[in-house]
Amino acid sequence: MLGGLLTLAVAAVADVALTRSAAAWRGLVFLLLTGSSCVLLSGLPEQLFPDLPGFSVMVFKASLGPLSGALALTYLGQWLGVAAEDRIVHNTIVWGSVALVLSAVLIAALAAFDYGAGRSERDLLTVAAMVNFVSVLLATLSAARAAQLGDELARSMVLACLFLAISVAGLFAHALDPKSGDLVEWLVTGFSTVAFFLVIVAMGVWRNRQNRHLARLATLARDADPATGLPRGSILLSKVDDAFWRSARLNSQCTVICLHLRNLYALAEEAGHGSDQQILASMAARIRRVVGFRCVVGLYHPRCFVVVLSALRQPRSAQHTLQRLQAIMAQPLNVLGSGSERHSFVPRFSFGAVTLNPQGADPATVIDEAEHQAMETAPDSYMPAG
Repeated sequence: MLGGLLTLAVAAVADVALTRSAAAWRGLVFLLLTGSSCVLLSGLPEQLFPDLPGFSVMVFKASLGPLSGALALTYLGQWLGVAAEDRIVHNTIVWGSVALVLSAVLIAALAAFDYGAGRSERDLLTVAAMVNFVSVLLATLSAARAAQLGDELARSMVLACLFLAISVAGLFAHALDPKSGDLVEWLVTGFSTVAFFLVIVAMGVWRNRQNRHLARLATLARDADPATGLPRGSILLSKVDDAFWRSARLNSQCTVICLHLRNLYALAEEAGHGSDQQILASMAARIRRVVGFRCVVGLYHPRCFVVVLSALRQPRSAQHTLQRLQAIMAQPLNVLGSGSERHSFVPRFSFGAVTLNPQGADPATVIDEAEHQAMETAPDSYMPAG
């Protein structure tokens, strides 16, 4: 059990060193505090270091459990994310954590006041065991309530609470009577303890990944298209304006290309409503393969890609890029349908291109002109213009 906890502790320290995030620090503090409580209850420190002061060991052994329960309950509320929405979970988390902290302080005070009486340590451990079982019960009820409200990951947290209940029962049984129990009980206790921490860590990593994904989508909703990651709206206009400014400083020309994908929604009924997202992502990747990462690539609207070839020294380079774009964009691609079947999509598109001196040019006006050309051009052809 100690080996498993130390391994997780090393991983938590590495996570703190690499990410330096608040979530990493919370995970490390939780692991150190709760893991220390488990190790103390196992009796291992007294076996390894017989000269440890008995009073200090007893105080920490009795009070760290309720304190760990309060911390676990608080972090569980943050992890579930429903404490602010559901009054039952909110009251369970808040008042349960306060009660557990007060219980830890009271147990430590009783230990300091009553130490010396032969009955003190066993009585304190009995009280601590009862408080810990209450904390496990509160955590289980909170996770079960969150699962009932629709949080699928909360079901795994209920499983973690089951492992925690077995761990607490085995550890306190040994702390109250070190001579009781057999190898099977110790194996079950050790396994349940490590399994609890493993489930907690796995669920924490998974929820953090979900939160980062949601944060990325929230950012993309303002600044970029979620399917392609390309800039759009005011962000696109800002990037085009920057490209114009750089070209003007170098006394070079710019070419603004609009690619109008006419049959973007052709497979919507046959392959499902997510087919257009796959097509947009593939088209964006193909454009990037041709123009590289120096040029501005954006999405003016779902059917219209915008490419800005800035700092052009020779007009022939723009013409060559247009030809390469036409060749690669015309290639068919496979689209995965809603039922995992594959559909062939043959893009039908048209180009509009405007080559200009960017000094004082308005990005929106130039893009509108290029798009107007693309709309009037026959599919699968392009019409560069000056």
